[in-house]
Amino acid sequence: MRQEERLGLILDRLARDGSVSVTELTTELKASPASIRRDLHVLEEQQLLKRTHGGAVSAEVMYELPMRYRTGRHHQEKLRIAQAAAELVTDSVHSVGLGGGTTTTELARLLGAAARPLKVITNALNIAGELSVRPSIDLVVTGGSVRSASYELVGPIADQALADINLDLVFIGVDGIEAGRGISTHDDVEAQTDRCLLRTADRVIVLTDGSKVGKRAFSRITGIEEISGLITDVGADAAELDRLRAAGVDVTTV
Repeated sequence: MRQEERLGLILDRLARDGSVSVTELTTELKASPASIRRDLHVLEEQQLLKRTHGGAVSAEVMYELPMRYRTGRHHQEKLRIAQAAAELVTDSVHSVGLGGGTTTTELARLLGAAARPLKVITNALNIAGELSVRPSIDLVVTGGSVRSASYELVGPIADQALADINLDLVFIGVDGIEAGRGISTHDDVEAQTDRCLLRTADRVIVLTDGSKVGKRAFSRITGIEEISGLITDVGADAAELDRLRAAGVDVTTV
């Protein structure tokens, strides 16, 4: 297992349990105690945890996890969500917008592998990298300032690039979705660029694993009335899904 995969799993366990031990992680991740201690040191340097004698506890302030650590979290759920999203890209869909995130990245891989002609616009550098080698994809990248935590291009340059574009369908990942407060993300500049992306299409589909349903992040992107559909996993809060359906969102669970 690569170190970045281990780091993501360690952070998952911290989010779930509040603390971890070197002994437990050594057994669970099949790594040496020395490797686990180095992993904990790396995460402590980034203020994502505090080391203790024999393990670590959650940091007092939870930071947004860099995308490289989020890739392995809820991976099977995200893959199923992406597969369901790909089914919406029918022959009548000729242009698609993809926001950044781990689930939209999985969707980009599926769209690229499908080998059907499709125009894709994205503000995510890693998605652009995935699709730039696919001859069937007519790729447009927004430009903008790089947000290293998410690999997204954001800010006025990205916003201007999206201003006069019309798309058939937009897929966006979020850090929180609630019926009452809409969709949200951790960064205010990213939220503004996401709003610009949403305005390019009448049909907007949110892709997120169930851990984000019923949650809110720092910056509101838009109200729930701007969202056409949500694809999430069966672990999402059932009561919140009912509230989203009542608000007019087409909810799909996989």
